[in-house]
Amino acid sequence: MVFERLVPGEVNRARETLDGVAGKSVNVAKVLRALGGRPCAVGLVGPRRGILLQQALEARGIDCDFVPVAAETRQCVTLIDEATGVVTELVEESRAVEPEAYERLIRLVQRRMSGCRAAIMSGTIATGGPPDLYARCVRLAREARALAVVDAAGLALAEALKARPDLVKPNRAELAVTVGRSLPDEPGVWSAIREVGERGAGQVVVTAGARSTLAWDGKQGWRLTPPSIKVVNPIGSGDAFTAGLVLRLARGDDLGEACRWGAAAGAANALSLLAGEVEPGEVERLAERVTVERVAI
Repeated sequence: MVFERLVPGEVNRARETLDGVAGKSVNVAKVLRALGGRPCAVGLVGPRRGILLQQALEARGIDCDFVPVAAETRQCVTLIDEATGVVTELVEESRAVEPEAYERLIRLVQRRMSGCRAAIMSGTIATGGPPDLYARCVRLAREARALAVVDAAGLALAEALKARPDLVKPNRAELAVTVGRSLPDEPGVWSAIREVGERGAGQVVVTAGARSTLAWDGKQGWRLTPPSIKVVNPIGSGDAFTAGLVLRLARGDDLGEACRWGAAAGAANALSLLAGEVEPGEVERLAERVTVERVAI
C-alpha cells in the first residue's frame, strides 16, 4: 500500500494498492525464473491463500510442488510512505503446522532433488517446526551433489551448519543472532564469518542492505559495494540477491563475480513496488555498477 504521507493514529488513504505473492523462498523462485533459471518452488501451503499462491507461481511458468496443510498461508502488508521514504512491513505470524507435514515435505524434497544443480533453503521455519529441517535438506542436497545453500538465521542456521552446507547467506543482523553477539563494525563481521565457516559453512555471504556485502569462500574474501539507487521498496532484495548469486554460481562464476550479480539483482528488486520482481535488463545494467574488491582476511 502506497501513501503520499502516512500518519499513525489517523485515517490514511492509500494512493495505490497492489496484490502479489511473496515470501522469502517464493521471491527467490520468482527472481530465478525472471533471470532464466528453472526453479521448483517447494514448501507448505494453506487451503485458501496457498492455492492462490500456487496458481500465481504456475502462471509465471514456475514449477511448484507444495505440501497442503490445515494452517492458512499468512498474509503480510507493506506500507510505503512516499513523504519520508519509510517502508513498514506488517507481518502475520506463521501458525503451527501438523508435525507429519514436515515428514511429507522431507520426502518431497528428496524426490525433487534429483537433477537439481542447487537447493536453496530460505526463510524462517513455521512455529513449532523442527529446527533441524534445513539440516536434513542440506544432507539430501549433498547426497544428490546439488549446491546446498541456506539463507536463514538463529537455530535453523546453527543446526544447518552441522550438515556442512556449501554456502550460507545471512544478513548482518541474522549473522549476529547466529553467533550470539553484536557486530558493530566490519572486523567483527569478518570474525563472525570465520566462525560460521569453522562451524561448517563452505562459503559465507553476508548482506547489509545498501551497505557493502562481505563474502568469503574459505580462502579469499570480497567486499562488494552495491550501486547507489533511489529505493522504492527494499523488501525482498535479500532474496533477489540469493537468486542472482546462486544462478551465477551454478553457471561457474567464482564467489566474488557471483555476488556481483547477486547485488545487482537485489538492487533491481528495490526499484520495484512488489517484492521479488526484477527486470533482467535492469540487473545487467546494475551489475556494471557494482564495485568488487578482494580482501585479505
